[in-house]
Amino acid sequence: MAAHAHTLVLDLALTIRHDGHGGVADDLQDAAGLTGWVRERADDLVDEMPGARDFTADGDALAAVLELRAAVRSLFARAVRPGLPSSADAQRLLPADRALGRLNSAAADVPVVPRLDWPETGEPTAVSRPAGAAGECAALTAALARAAIAFLAGPGRARLRACHAPRCVRYFLKEHPRQEWCKPVCGNRARVARHHERHRSA
Repeated sequence: MAAHAHTLVLDLALTIRHDGHGGVADDLQDAAGLTGWVRERADDLVDEMPGARDFTADGDALAAVLELRAAVRSLFARAVRPGLPSSADAQRLLPADRALGRLNSAAADVPVVPRLDWPETGEPTAVSRPAGAAGECAALTAALARAAIAFLAGPGRARLRACHAPRCVRYFLKEHPRQEWCKPVCGNRARVARHHERHRSA
């Protein structure tokens, strides 16, 4: 899970995105959206959630994941300080203690134990597996919470940024020192907006 933690937790945060028309879209606005999202990431989840490939979300799973996402995005906002959070989060951030409590509680719902895998023709590897049977909803939120914890406690957190291009609501990992935007199209949009602002005030 650790190798995929930053991808998984960023993917969760990025289910809130710009809709292309000046608004914000939510890829997890219904159970079908969550079902598709989990199945697309089954390879990253299957160690802790063996049924990920056949997962079908219900209302309870959707509510649990949305609560966890709110905690993750609130902690992302804390991680990018003193920079500003994503504009999608500015008015609805959870207090840090509540976000941490929600994250830690979800991670603890399904205890994991280390297991040694050693194929006949390969190297031994340590993997974490659920300590016992768990419902799909608890397995999913626990796996996502642990991915968030691994990311936020790891070196990737220092590269986390909120994109402040007009209409963008994404978080991203800064890949090089001069990177200011999540994607080149956001940089172009920001430059156009600055150009128009300069001409308006001239």
